[in-house]
Amino acid sequence: MPQPVDCPYFFGDYHRGREIEKCRLIERNRENRRPWRRALCDTCPVPDILRQTTCRHLALEAAVTRKFGLLERVAVYAVCTEHVLELADPRRCPRCEEGNVTSNE
Repeated sequence: MPQPVDCPYFFGDYHRGREIEKCRLIERNRENRRPWRRALCDTCPVPDILRQTTCRHLALEAAVTRKFGLLERVAVYAVCTEHVLELADPRRCPRCEEGNVTSNE
């Protein structure tokens, strides 16, 4: 059995000899043109983003891209659905952080 993946979007079915693995985040992106492989999970930023984000209304989209023409990586696109704001850094939403500071005072 392969090493477990700590990501809510990873699906693995190993029951009775099956070895079905997929990334549901990449699978639901219809514009993704490259195939997903299990090895991409080792460098995927999504689990860290979900642990470190300050945005409670985070919506993610991911695709497999090539970096430097050779290495395949998972590229992430993030939006705060509360403020309808595209996030350059998915780990923090400036407006959600402002709301947290004012509510804590």
